[in-house]
Amino acid sequence: MTDVPGPAAACRDVVKTYRTATESVPALTDVTVDIPRARVTCVVGPSGSGKSSLLRLLACVDSPDAGTVHVGGHRVDDLGARGRRRLRRRHVSYLFQRPGHNLLPYLTATEQVRLAADLRGAHVGDAEVAALLERLGLGDRGGHRPAQLSGGEQQRLAVACGVVGGPALVVADEPTAELDTAAAVRVLEAMEALAADGVAFVVSSHDPRVMAVADGFVRLEQGRLA
Repeated sequence: MTDVPGPAAACRDVVKTYRTATESVPALTDVTVDIPRARVTCVVGPSGSGKSSLLRLLACVDSPDAGTVHVGGHRVDDLGARGRRRLRRRHVSYLFQRPGHNLLPYLTATEQVRLAADLRGAHVGDAEVAALLERLGLGDRGGHRPAQLSGGEQQRLAVACGVVGGPALVVADEPTAELDTAAAVRVLEAMEALAADGVAFVVSSHDPRVMAVADGFVRLEQGRLA
């Protein structure tokens, strides 16, 4: 994990507005949050409350119109698209709600994790990759490709790819939405265990199972902190 002190990520007085040809739609207004290390933080709120917009800022996908965003001790809001992409590759993982969207169909589980580490600039040996897969209940799936895995196994593999190499932040958008109860429980157990070891998760979800494992909440209503 990164040694930079302070929260894993932070927003200060963030404003984000989306503009169309005919109108401006405010997504976030004066939002200030800290995402602590070694915790699962759940972002909650009704549809249209700004959850996805906040996650995209924390994941270094978008920039705010005003305010500041820091991830892993690095300021993000003043970076261009190329700078955000470089920082995102090294310091942030983003998990999509559809498990298969997180993975490359032609790589085995072991190859997926190794590639994620390489892209992050981390030197991770075969033994460490095998130990991570074992910890996530995938010890006998290292040679399997995504099509040979269940949805829950795919999502746990995505978590393995997300945490390998010690990113500052793992951002997950509805990570259990496509999973049955048993698969969701195993994914959440893995997230809990990894958070206890220092990984910072920020998760957008309506799922009570996710809320039950969260250490803290960010509640949004109409783009503002509730």
